[in-house]
Amino acid sequence: MVSPPHEAMHRIFQHDPGLFSRVSRFLGVDIPKPTGATALPTDLTEASPVERRVDTLLRFETAEQGPFLLAIEAQGKKDPDKPASWAYYVAYLWTKYRLPTALLVVCQDYATAKWAQQPVTSGPAQMPALTLRPLVVGPHNMPVITEPDEARADLILASLAAITHAAEPVVNAILKALSTALRDAPEDIADPIVEFTAHGLGNRPAKHLWRNLVATDLSFYKSYISEEIRDEGRKQGREQGREQGRIQQGAQDVLLVLEQRGLDVSDEVRTRITECGDPEVLRHWLARAVTAPSAEAVFEGE
Repeated sequence: MVSPPHEAMHRIFQHDPGLFSRVSRFLGVDIPKPTGATALPTDLTEASPVERRVDTLLRFETAEQGPFLLAIEAQGKKDPDKPASWAYYVAYLWTKYRLPTALLVVCQDYATAKWAQQPVTSGPAQMPALTLRPLVVGPHNMPVITEPDEARADLILASLAAITHAAEPVVNAILKALSTALRDAPEDIADPIVEFTAHGLGNRPAKHLWRNLVATDLSFYKSYISEEIRDEGRKQGREQGREQGRIQQGAQDVLLVLEQRGLDVSDEVRTRITECGDPEVLRHWLARAVTAPSAEAVFEGE
């Protein structure tokens, strides 16, 4: 099943094809600014039963070098089968469209990015018939955008920065800068960025911060995706509240049993019980409280 981060890592380039020319400077390549861009069909399947489908395929028009194709792949982990598939994509597209074809791989961790950028040849060392050299975007070369003004200057690039740094501690600062910058953006511009960012973070811890930021900093947006993210945040808050309520009730139950049995409950014991945040431990203490000779005996062996 295709994951939300996978989709966000390549669809963000469909949303703003010009993003690639802005990203290319971080890759050390000189890509002319496109005068036009077109999304092409991504299905590369031939008559054979083997399905080949690139994640995103764009055709760029440039004034200096003419048109070229860019195949974009989102890669979440190392996959020894991928280089052969990528080589097929590039060769097939070159053959079909008779246009120069480049490959961009978007990653979210250093190990996968390092693996993806290694040149791979299809032939013996002395006869490299076809050599694949992908361009790779990841946390190793994407900018760390932590200032709202910098994020405001290129909202899509800031979203990509958050997606590619999703597993890094710095992502929190990037998300805060992005949410601040989005306050000034029209809703039709902000909505897809909110969505790309949410999907790109996947299930990583930073998703909770992003949902909180959307619920507070961007509370005036009423789009479907913004409301969906807020609903998720509210649901999470309710679940956390219910869990906290169960913990508090568990502590009260332990204290009630001790007090009903006429045992002396010192301030130290009371504090330890009320500050316990583990419901399993509280249930264990409750079982002991029924027969313990003293309140302190509830903790014996711990």
